[in-house]
Amino acid sequence: MGPAAAQSDTLTIASGTDIENLNIHIVTSSPSFSVLEHIYEPLFSMSPEGELEPLLAESIEATSDTTYRITLKEGISFTDGTPLNAEAVKANLDWVLDEANGAPFRFLLVVNGEPAEVAVVDEYTLEITTAAPFAPLPAHLSHGALGIISPALLEQGADAMASNAVGTGPYVLESWSRAEEVVLKRNPDYWGEAPAIETLVFKVVQEDGARIVEIEAGTVDVAVRVPPAEIPRLEANPNIDVVVTPGLRTIYVFFNVNNEPFDDVRVRQAVNYAVDTQAIVDNLFEGAALVSTAPFAPPIFGYAEQQPYERDVERARQLLAEAGVEEGTTVVLYHPTGRYVQDALVADAIRAQLAEVGLNVELRTLEWTQYVPHVRRPMEEGNDVQFAMLGWSTPTMDADYALFALFHSSEVPPGFNGSFYSNPEVDRLLEEARSTLDPEARKAAYSEAISIIWEEAPWLFLYSEIQVTAIRNNVSGFIVHPDESLIATFAEKN
Repeated sequence: MGPAAAQSDTLTIASGTDIENLNIHIVTSSPSFSVLEHIYEPLFSMSPEGELEPLLAESIEATSDTTYRITLKEGISFTDGTPLNAEAVKANLDWVLDEANGAPFRFLLVVNGEPAEVAVVDEYTLEITTAAPFAPLPAHLSHGALGIISPALLEQGADAMASNAVGTGPYVLESWSRAEEVVLKRNPDYWGEAPAIETLVFKVVQEDGARIVEIEAGTVDVAVRVPPAEIPRLEANPNIDVVVTPGLRTIYVFFNVNNEPFDDVRVRQAVNYAVDTQAIVDNLFEGAALVSTAPFAPPIFGYAEQQPYERDVERARQLLAEAGVEEGTTVVLYHPTGRYVQDALVADAIRAQLAEVGLNVELRTLEWTQYVPHVRRPMEEGNDVQFAMLGWSTPTMDADYALFALFHSSEVPPGFNGSFYSNPEVDRLLEEARSTLDPEARKAAYSEAISIIWEEAPWLFLYSEIQVTAIRNNVSGFIVHPDESLIATFAEKN
């Protein structure tokens, strides 16, 4: 029995990457949210089945097409003793809405370019009013980025929020050793059911193989992003359970459409024809991935299936020639290492396949905490990135989250639209879909928008992940959510 397995009061999780910082209103990656959502809680949660459930809020009610009334649970306090009330919630939502704060998920509270207005009704009631009907708003309120921070910490400013954490959640921050581990301790005054596990350790283990070694040795209790080739070996180990979870994360390579040669749609389409996504899924994932047939995964509301770009080397070469791209042209592909399953191997497969159509791909990688700020820089900051691999999960289960942030022209960097894609008709359709309450009308608008996006190919469309997690079999109740969240609150260890 390894050291971690010997301590029933400590649960150690081997993650692939470190958190970005401690400000839940600013971080953007699932590994950060997985840690911080044990400290901070939003008003609602989204169940693995896609049902909106109360968390800090008791209820939400539409009092008109543009107003939602939210009633909070009573008697909850932050770990600094500050009470959770409507003023505290308003302070957080207003912080996110304040453009000066640069909150990446501000779009969750903005419709038709107009920010929502948050009003306190009484101690435990508030109203959110939008400029137009905003169908996805209740689902948006379950997003981790809208977790509620103590107003006392909010008042200290962004630097304090990035290096401290004061929430209402089941755990409190013990320590953060950058690039090594985050340690959380059980909140002794938690308002909900107290967790069984006293200490959570989120340990940064970047290499896939090293995570496997640790879970086999019992020095960690949970290992994320298991390479599919390792599944049979781990399943044969009587001390390990292999958990396969359907994923909501789509992996893609975005083209910066401002930079040559990907400013030409023919070049973007050529790359889609040149890359054999089915072969990547078959060879590197052994079935633990699904070739993309839309810019997001099938379980999400608004999904509209498209015909995948099947590999056609001659068609790719023809399009490149028409676009004036010479044989042997060098392009630089950025990719992360250890953030997504097999990410570096996928990048290398893309490199090899593009060589067959005359593109010389140079691969570059960066540490995750530097990677995203580099590949999603504003153009005025000298963004010379040509194309880069990223992933996007849709925890709200709604196409608005999957499409608006990534393809609406208002969301170019420092927003999430790293391709700088801009199409007025797509903008109009996405605005229409989020500001109508009729589900069928929303689906029709999304279907039309997806069709245009697929044709204009601001991405190399790759695949949706299926999550494979290894858990020591003396651990029960650990939840791997389809949105990639790791939830240890209900875990027990024998």
